[in-house]
Amino acid sequence: MAPMEKIDVRMNGEPRCAPSPEGHAFSADVGGGMTIKTPFSVSLSVPASPSSDAKPDVHHPAVPLKQARQQSLPSPTVRGSAAEVPAIRRSDTARKRDRRFDRLRTFSGRLDRQLSTLRGLSQELPAADLERGSAKISEEDTDEDHDVPTAGRYFDALEGAELDTLRSTEVAVLPKDELWPFLLRFPISAFGMCLGVSSQAMLWKTLESEPSMAFLRVRPAANHALWWVSVALTAIVSIVYLLKIVFYFEAVRREFHHPVRVNFFFAPWVACLFLVKGVPLPEWEIHHVFWYLLMTPILCLDLKIYGQWMFSGERRLSKVANPSNHLAVVGNFVGALLGARMGLRELSIFFFAVGLAHYAVLFVTLYQRLPTNVQLPKELHPVFFLFVAAPSVASMAWARISGEFNNGAKLLYFVSLFLYVSLVMRVNLFRVLRFSLAWWAYTFPMTSVALATVLYSSEVNNMLTQMVAVGLSGIAVVTVIGVLATTVYHAFVCGDLFPNDISIAITQKRPKFSNILAHLHLPSPA
Repeated sequence: MAPMEKIDVRMNGEPRCAPSPEGHAFSADVGGGMTIKTPFSVSLSVPASPSSDAKPDVHHPAVPLKQARQQSLPSPTVRGSAAEVPAIRRSDTARKRDRRFDRLRTFSGRLDRQLSTLRGLSQELPAADLERGSAKISEEDTDEDHDVPTAGRYFDALEGAELDTLRSTEVAVLPKDELWPFLLRFPISAFGMCLGVSSQAMLWKTLESEPSMAFLRVRPAANHALWWVSVALTAIVSIVYLLKIVFYFEAVRREFHHPVRVNFFFAPWVACLFLVKGVPLPEWEIHHVFWYLLMTPILCLDLKIYGQWMFSGERRLSKVANPSNHLAVVGNFVGALLGARMGLRELSIFFFAVGLAHYAVLFVTLYQRLPTNVQLPKELHPVFFLFVAAPSVASMAWARISGEFNNGAKLLYFVSLFLYVSLVMRVNLFRVLRFSLAWWAYTFPMTSVALATVLYSSEVNNMLTQMVAVGLSGIAVVTVIGVLATTVYHAFVCGDLFPNDISIAITQKRPKFSNILAHLHLPSPA
């Protein structure tokens, strides 16, 4: 190895920097009789040149000393008495940025990265991020082209009747060991709260207006209060989800392509139909434009979802059938019910026919058995009550279309009543231990059966039907109050109402076996 030699840095032929006698301080003559001393030493070593007598002219007099050190000298190492200090430090702003959630942001974070480049920020991920499980997945196993996973991929990567639990052989694209941003944890199924509360406004309006319930002497104030509470809740949930669409559109896309979550995209429009139906005014005084505005997106979703049920290979009904599919059907019946009250009879019959045809197919498919042949976990059993919602709302819709609670309406009502009693008799099935948004599946179907019973008691008016109507209405009211209070408790006291939504964090392709092993052996973060 070639011998090493020391090089003196000179300016105008005179040495400007010299080591101190002690060897622990660095002194520099800056002119004017001033000398700066620092507790560091600079040692510069380069390979010896063939001619040891020639000394290189390191610095030009017109160039500042600092610039000369950066351009002319080999990478210096600054040593102090305690520890080494890196010569180049990354910007604090770049170090604090967490880019692990960029893949689900709007435009997948590409615009944000371009703006960061203009600001001169480093594009490298922090070293700590590379130690996370999400960084263990190679690019070929993730969504390089920003496409959403296929329906088959959802079934392969997730388990459970609602497809919201990651299989042990899968790796999530987002970190599971920490809490995600709130908008990413806010699911479309949160609109189930709006369905439950707004249906109560409908119930109290019906108890006030139906002749068979006149003995209760229900005041209009109850309907007014519940309607305004429903409007406020629907507005809050809608605003939050709109923010999710704005900032995390890729996450919304994944929810829409989820075989189960897609059904909840009917929920916002059905909740708004409930609000129009429960408004403290006669339905025939409401302008028809509201009905058209709310039924147009439902019709578009019908064409999309029902077409997939019939013609799609991966999303055919026999493969994606789930109790939440009732939400894709019940919107047609609610629209027919409201349209008939507003005088839109022909359009009401159209939506009733479309809903009834697909409900018959869905009922048979679900009644046979779930396609996954996997038992529902305990915390998801409330979704079975969605079996009751469609026939009960359909009975009210046909009663309003025909002008009376005739045999067709009674047939649908008795089906819903039988399913309701059948579910209540199996009380052990619904002893859930952990609260979740699935509990709201109790509220809307119970209120629907109570509403249908009130209309039935007006047609068959006797003591028994009135008692049944009052009893079912009381059960529905108590259920909504209980679930709402529990929701508030878990949202603001426990803070666990919205856990990480793992169903939107699956990879587009099945991860390699080596990546799965690396993920399973990751140490827990400090």
